[in-house]
Amino acid sequence: MLDPFCGCGTTVAVAQRLKRRWLGIDITHLAISLTKRRIREGFGPAVDFEVIGEPVDLTGARALARQDRYQFQWWALDQVDASPAEKKKGADRGIDGLVYFVDEPDSSVPRKIVVSVKSGAVSVRDVRDLHGVMTCENAEFGALLTLEEPTQPMRDEAASAGFYHSPGWNKDYPRVQIITVLALLAGKKIDYPPTNVTFRDAPRATGRVPKMDLGL
Repeated sequence: MLDPFCGCGTTVAVAQRLKRRWLGIDITHLAISLTKRRIREGFGPAVDFEVIGEPVDLTGARALARQDRYQFQWWALDQVDASPAEKKKGADRGIDGLVYFVDEPDSSVPRKIVVSVKSGAVSVRDVRDLHGVMTCENAEFGALLTLEEPTQPMRDEAASAGFYHSPGWNKDYPRVQIITVLALLAGKKIDYPPTNVTFRDAPRATGRVPKMDLGL
């Protein structure tokens, strides 16, 4: 089955459920991330597919940033399981993405992480701005995803924000975290209590899942 405009992955998910071979194509990294998440959450880790066209190294990430900074932004957010704050181009009010988590098992109130993505030059001002957004948004954490290496003043400013103490996990987490694209490519994530509730889980499919590829 071929879906040349797979969007949020509905047709691809149906094909997977019917145990058919499929190929999904879309031009945006936002659609790619939605399709990936839908397949993984709906069918579990047993499903095997390949994504073609995403950055796999720093050179590819730089090329994507030069080509379209919004596509780079959506790709970077997907690496940390964040939801885009705005799904169309425009002013972002200093917030590019959001992550929600629940710290205590008996709590129904999610806590917030604000994410900022930078594809150009960065400075200590970006860290201060992120800290200010955290205060305005009443967020527990702030994460700065940057293509360029942070300066030492940036690291010092992030460290000055202190720690968030998790009552559910009895652990301290840095409130402001700077993660480079190079670290993202190596698998680094935002360090926070591991109860991500950003996305509603897709219904889990049952039965054997065959090996398939997703070409984008």
